[in-house]
Amino acid sequence: MLKYSENAKVERSATEAKHLALRYILDAWEEAIYDGLDPDCVATAAIFAALSDMISTYGEEPVAVMCARLPERIRAGEFTLAKTKQ
Repeated sequence: MLKYSENAKVERSATEAKHLALRYILDAWEEAIYDGLDPDCVATAAIFAALSDMISTYGEEPVAVMCARLPERIRAGEFTLAKTKQ
């Protein structure tokens, strides 16, 4: 069993890894846009790549269940990087 401080380190490490992974994706995204690719094409390719990888790892049904929850997560702002005032 991990002690509390070890759990915090593992969680922080996982969080840091997620942030680093996102930074890599965003950097590649920016480079693709800079090279003239249409943002919608980049978005579609990124979603396809992510879903394909997740399906390979977890299977179709678990990924479908996760995707079914996306509308509420999107509306809750979970994927919004910069909040805008309207």
